Order: sequence, then C-alpha cells, then structure tokens
Amino acid sequence: MRNLRRSTSTTMACQDEGTGTPIVLLHGYCGSHRYFEEILPILSAKYRVIVPDLRGHGSSSATEGVYKMEQLADDLDVLLDAMQLSKVFLFGHSLGGYVTLAFAQRHRERLLGYGLLHSTSLPDTGPGKTGRLKAVDQIRTGGISPFVDELIPKLFAKDHRETMKGKINFAKEIGYGTAPQGAIGCALGMRERSDRTNVLEMPDLPVLLLAGEKDDIITPDRRFPILKPKPHLTQVTLKGVGHMGMLEAPQEFADALISFIAANEGSGGA
Repeated sequence: MRNLRRSTSTTMACQDEGTGTPIVLLHGYCGSHRYFEEILPILSAKYRVIVPDLRGHGSSSATEGVYKMEQLADDLDVLLDAMQLSKVFLFGHSLGGYVTLAFAQRHRERLLGYGLLHSTSLPDTGPGKTGRLKAVDQIRTGGISPFVDELIPKLFAKDHRETMKGKINFAKEIGYGTAPQGAIGCALGMRERSDRTNVLEMPDLPVLLLAGEKDDIITPDRRFPILKPKPHLTQVTLKGVGHMGMLEAPQEFADALISFIAANEGSGGA
C-alpha cells in the first residue's frame, strides 16, 4: 500500500500493481481496496491497476461531516495528480460507481472510459433515503461491527449466503475496519446524490454497466436506466451473482473489464 498525502489532515491510501494502461478500481460502501484482491492478479498481468481506499475506509483518513460524491471524486482527482496520471479507465463498485459518475461529470478529460459495477446512475428512492438515516442511527448507537454483520450477507446472492461463508466473513472483516464517521459520512452523501443518468448518456466516452443477475441491492429496474441501446454503452449481466461480483465470480468479473478495455483502448477519451 502507498499512502499519498492529500492535505495536512487527510491521507488517501492505494495499492498500485502492474504496468501498461492505467485502470482505477473504486470499492463499495464499508469496503476497501481488498475487495479486489482476487481480480488484481488477473488485471495487473495486463494493466497498471490502482486501487485506492476511499475517504473514511480502509487505510485512508476519515473526516467528520457529509461525504458528498463530488468530494470523493475530487479526492481521486488529487490522487491522480500525485501519481502523475493524466488519463485512466475508472471502474466503481456500488458506492464507487456513484463516485465514478461524479468524477465523469467533473473531471471527464481524465477518462479513457469508465464503468459502473453493481451500481446505478439513479438517486436514492424515498425508502432508500430513509434507509440511509436508519444506517446512520445504527452506527451511532451500536457501532460499526453490528451494522456490518447485518449488511454484508445481503450483498451476496441468496444461493451464495451458505456456500460462500468464507468470503462473507472476509468482507465483514474489511467492513469492521471502516471508520464510523466514514460510514456515516458516506451514507449521508449517498442519500444526497443526484440523478446522473444524463452523464451516462453522453456519447464521448465508452461506458460499461455490469450487473449481477441476483443482486438484491441494485434491483433490475435500476441497473440499466437507459432503455434504448447506445453505441457507447456496454451492458453485462453476471449470471447467478449478487452485488459482489468481484468475490462471487472473480474470473467472469475480471473478464468483463478486460473485454471492455480491449474494445476501447486507444479510442474512448484518447
């Protein structure tokens, strides 16, 4: 892990492996760069892979207050400056997808292409917003561990909740390392995020939309919000997979990213 100082009070940690075209992977809520441990060797054999910990997660610093998606996108912009990377492919899982869309809106010139992995361009629904406040209350009153114990199993396909107990426990251990103020800040930031479907519709960059067939978090009506096929959009559904494709089906997950990059290297945003 490399720790790259963003300011006098905030540090963003990242793992940097491989050589070649740079790709950045952003983890989901109460996750860290370790979510991608199984696919990192596959991807880093072909590309330079940068895997940061978002603010308040993993080894990165936590701050108080609401973590707006725009703020997290700007954190990444500073990280890329520090690493002297002008253009990258950017892929975001769940929360990381919301950050990816904010980055595509604010720092589009830095992208070769991007992807949403088990994520959506749509904002929270009314019940979703209520659920964020419930999460904040749970963390404030009970701490991060009980919240993570309840959250993580729901991220896996129902069929995998018995057969992948080791991976569920692995994801829980990662979640326990999330700073409570980071989990609270991100929950409030996700609650406030705007509809960015218009960003997906912009045809100047290639976009990957990767979904899990059995994902109970990103339901079918929210996975592919652009109903008409568009030349710049690639849609992939992983069969039998829930919200955690990088753990539930790592080879298929990595293959989808590799296929997308290979099809668009040297074209999107170049």
